[in-house]
Amino acid sequence: MNDASPASAPQGRPVLDVWCELQCPDCRTALDDVRALRARYGDRIDLRLRHFPLEKHKHAFAGAQAAEEAFEQGQGWPYVEAVLGRVEELSRKGEPFLVEVAGELGLDAEEFDTALVDGRHILIVDADQAEGKAIGVTGTPTYVIDGERLDGGKSQDGLRERVEEIADRLLGS
Repeated sequence: MNDASPASAPQGRPVLDVWCELQCPDCRTALDDVRALRARYGDRIDLRLRHFPLEKHKHAFAGAQAAEEAFEQGQGWPYVEAVLGRVEELSRKGEPFLVEVAGELGLDAEEFDTALVDGRHILIVDADQAEGKAIGVTGTPTYVIDGERLDGGKSQDGLRERVEEIADRLLGS
């Protein structure tokens, strides 16, 4: 799994799309599964963050844009994990927190601030959200692998095992 954004997925590898939003407590719970999948498959599958900000979380759309900026700066997954690990702080502090985390990770925090102001990543977030709605994503986290949608918003139980079963089949393991 690389640190590329969804637009630059390599061809020929199974793709696991993780529909997520950075203010979602359920997505934070799913972090252990995502880490385990990244560790198990490495670069044999392409794990892609897909944005599905929910209206009930007022900083989720900004979080999605910030995540895109982190991917652009080469630290997408570390940034996503850092923000998800502190969902309550994002809820409390909002956009300044997104910039703060970028600085903590050694990213160009000033560029994050600018990206949130100029909206350079809005089209990516909007496109992800529209695609998610079109394929039936209704909440986060939702996993899609080999055309199968697995809804993690209701329960994480058994999801990682199901993803691994499908990935192993696709990889001929």
